[in-house]
Amino acid sequence: MKDVNILIQGGIDVNKSLELFGDMESYDATLEDFLNMAPQKLKELEKYKEVADMTNYSILAHSLKSDSRYLGFTALAEICLNHEMKSKENDMVFVYQNFDQLVKEANRIIVLVQKYLGKETSEVTLTEKVVTDKSKKILVVDDSNIIRNLITKFFDNEYEVLTANDGKEALEIINANMEHPLYGILLDLYMPSVNGFAVLEYFKNQNLFSKIPVAIITGDDSRETVQKVFSYPIVDVLNKPFNERDIKRVVTSMINFHQ
Repeated sequence: MKDVNILIQGGIDVNKSLELFGDMESYDATLEDFLNMAPQKLKELEKYKEVADMTNYSILAHSLKSDSRYLGFTALAEICLNHEMKSKENDMVFVYQNFDQLVKEANRIIVLVQKYLGKETSEVTLTEKVVTDKSKKILVVDDSNIIRNLITKFFDNEYEVLTANDGKEALEIINANMEHPLYGILLDLYMPSVNGFAVLEYFKNQNLFSKIPVAIITGDDSRETVQKVFSYPIVDVLNKPFNERDIKRVVTSMINFHQ
């Protein structure tokens, strides 16, 4: 005999759902469908997050929100609504900073439903975050707070991420870390005060390219700019907007420089 109190005590609004489904038999069948579909939806959400496909992310967040509302998962529905709206606004920072919260609440619901239906409980496992040596420092130089926060979020479990909002701050950080040189620099080109080209010139004059790999992140993909930056021995150029996979590929290239 299923104990509906498991759901109610877990914050699921069963009575509200029964206004739609009419009886527990129909409701229970839909809970089974949810268990079957939820893992794939969470994995697809993660995939769209990683490639910064906010259009499909918002569509899937909307779908999970609707499922949650029908089934009385009030807290999960609210979280999914926030993700739907923010992804429609292309707010990748919000999505990255709050994705773990969505997954945590979804897994809480999944386990509750499994207990209620008398099934073995198990959470949905997404891509495991690789925790590496936090003594490895990378520097993000960009006058956009959004870009700095986004890249920091990408690597907060892998490296110590230092940030600078212009070339002047970047050079101060670089020189302060020369005893143990940075593992890489992600450098924007057009910034106030000291721009990215001035940093590249400094690296050239101080022979730093052999010690610290540099990759360019820029919104300027003109042929002239690309040719100019590749006149320096940089690792790569990544055009904005970029996604998590692209930026991690570039950082991996910089880290491999030291091996």
